[in-house]
Amino acid sequence: MEAVLSRYENQITILSDYLEEFPETDEPVWILGRQHHLNTDKSKLLLDISARLWFTYRRKFSPIGGTGPSSDAGWGCMLRCGQMMLAQALICRHLGRDWQWEKHKKQPEEYHRILRCFLDRKDCCYSIHQMAQMGVGEGKSIGEWFGPNTVAQVLKKLALFDEWNSLAVYVSMDNTVVIEDIKKMCWSPAQSSSVAHSSAHVHRSALGQNKNTAGLCPGWKPLLLIIPLRLGINHINPVYIDAFKECFKMPQSLGALGGKPNNAYYFIGFLGNELIYLDPHTTQSFVDSEENGTVDDKSFHCQQAPHRMKIMNLDPSVALGFFCKEECDFDNWCSLVQKEILKQQSLRMFELVQKHPPHWPPFIPPTKPEVTTTGAELIESTDKLFELEEEFEILSV
Repeated sequence: MEAVLSRYENQITILSDYLEEFPETDEPVWILGRQHHLNTDKSKLLLDISARLWFTYRRKFSPIGGTGPSSDAGWGCMLRCGQMMLAQALICRHLGRDWQWEKHKKQPEEYHRILRCFLDRKDCCYSIHQMAQMGVGEGKSIGEWFGPNTVAQVLKKLALFDEWNSLAVYVSMDNTVVIEDIKKMCWSPAQSSSVAHSSAHVHRSALGQNKNTAGLCPGWKPLLLIIPLRLGINHINPVYIDAFKECFKMPQSLGALGGKPNNAYYFIGFLGNELIYLDPHTTQSFVDSEENGTVDDKSFHCQQAPHRMKIMNLDPSVALGFFCKEECDFDNWCSLVQKEILKQQSLRMFELVQKHPPHWPPFIPPTKPEVTTTGAELIESTDKLFELEEEFEILSV
């Protein structure tokens, strides 16, 4: 089995080493809300792309759950794409959208702290271990491929334990974004003693639960908005293409999760009718943090021209991502959606409504279950996982 896996990993690595260069064109390139022109600032475009955190398959990490797989090659690509989208939100949260990464350049502590959230260890809050185990509560066995919506639900639950980044994660239902619910969640005061008890075991240092008053002060909680969509039946419906591309132009854009069946990519922009994406299908060795807390980060940035694919080849199941650090960012996003997407389309990608639909269950902002231990695992068994799942269901009804 090891020999087969090794051959598979090597094949994936070889395939992923082939990356197309950009063509000569006057058309603008859009990357996560920024416009670039190949004829005048190609180097800036490539720097912008290489600054994004790039998460790929890894090998030789500690077995998931103690006895599970020690590599996610072949099954973890959508989880890696979810990590990339979330990491982009955290970069915007702490360093700003215009932050740039340069090889061998010393980076701020916030950058290394963000990167440590995603290392392949059971005590890192957004590690492959935590995501795979939390996915069990979404009906996915460890080692099973995730879809965009499953990854979104997993990130929403894990974010409840992450006090350092203090994100409000909203995953839309039924292709509908409810403004009232988002504002209620982002302005919801922090709660500690009033939340329900939980038997889940949480590692404080892993989940960013150092003392941080910023996460406890009243005010707008930075918003990670994820909109899972189905843009067709077997193929993407061409009527959605212009609106889909428009999302990458918005300054709040975090790109999109999607790809092809059982092949996930992180889409960060477009050129003409081609999508630009970061590909997680390269297997690299596990990297841990140094004693001083820094991370050798060269393998976490794609330093070559990225892949491109025709939009019409996209699987119709996708998830759009947006980040709104302040309330004014969200208000601006709502205005852009009304102007550039909803008013232009006869068949809408999604709906944006002001009030909570009366036929839906009441919206209650989810809260973190009370921590009762500082054990090393967020979830130690499937039984505890389902206990946690039930508690989240109660809180979200």
